[in-house]
Amino acid sequence: MPSILKSLKLLSDPTRIRILLLLADESLNVAELQEILGMGQSRISTQLSQLRQEGLVTSSRSGKNNVYTISAPDALMEVARQAAGEIPEVEADSQTLSHILRKRRDKTRAYFDELAGKFGKRYVPGRSWKSLAEAMLKIMTYDVVADLGAGEGTLAQLLAPRAKKVIAIDNAPNMVEFGKKLAMEHGLSHLEYRLGDIESPPIDDNAVDLAIFSQALHHAERPERAIAAAHRILQPGGKLVILDLLQHSFDQARDLYADTWLGFSEVDLFNMMKKTGFKEIETTIVDKEAEAPHFQTLLAIGQK
Repeated sequence: MPSILKSLKLLSDPTRIRILLLLADESLNVAELQEILGMGQSRISTQLSQLRQEGLVTSSRSGKNNVYTISAPDALMEVARQAAGEIPEVEADSQTLSHILRKRRDKTRAYFDELAGKFGKRYVPGRSWKSLAEAMLKIMTYDVVADLGAGEGTLAQLLAPRAKKVIAIDNAPNMVEFGKKLAMEHGLSHLEYRLGDIESPPIDDNAVDLAIFSQALHHAERPERAIAAAHRILQPGGKLVILDLLQHSFDQARDLYADTWLGFSEVDLFNMMKKTGFKEIETTIVDKEAEAPHFQTLLAIGQK
């Protein structure tokens, strides 16, 4: 039986209380706890070791991971729950846990993850991700689309034939001029380029029904402000689509590609979108480059 005095001493640390409360709802591995708590592996492992030594949690092996389960007495957990009122992070922990559990249950996602690992390894004439993407674009229709951080506007030009209007925003004058020239050459009169910043795009409130950041958000000084701006310009029910890099450690990207942020974690994007007011948020990793530094592409979708 756990020592009452030692157990109460462990509860003096807010991080250990947060861990116990999370494990009281669901068994988790260290990587999942890292994602929820936003802390390093060594710190979390140390806290888990102390809790396990005192018999407040147990661990079991599942593949490559140790999965931790609550084993603290009910009376001690009641004390932990009372203390939770003094820990502001607990509410956010609960929301992030719900997001992670939803991902676990997403069998469709697991299926497509497996499919993505096989797609393209064997040659099939005429089959490619590009052809599939263009086919999907042909059958999807939108009224007004905002391509935020559009660059020269490759995506905007693909969307233009199926939309009533596409507004491409970029803060580089040369990019905007180049995009305008291409739109004119291809007869895309309803594709409009505007010079502006993605954190304050020159678009009216409630003016678009689809907003897209395609590999643009990691260039923003304040990504959360850019997401808030996307929420402002979207009509009620409109959707935001973000394609960006999964968080990585390739620091040279700052110099090579003028990146401000080294990607984002799924939890980063989920929390920023939720804080801004988006709902029905989904995130998934849709691609991993074969060559070093093995950048991964993160997709996030939300509705206003």
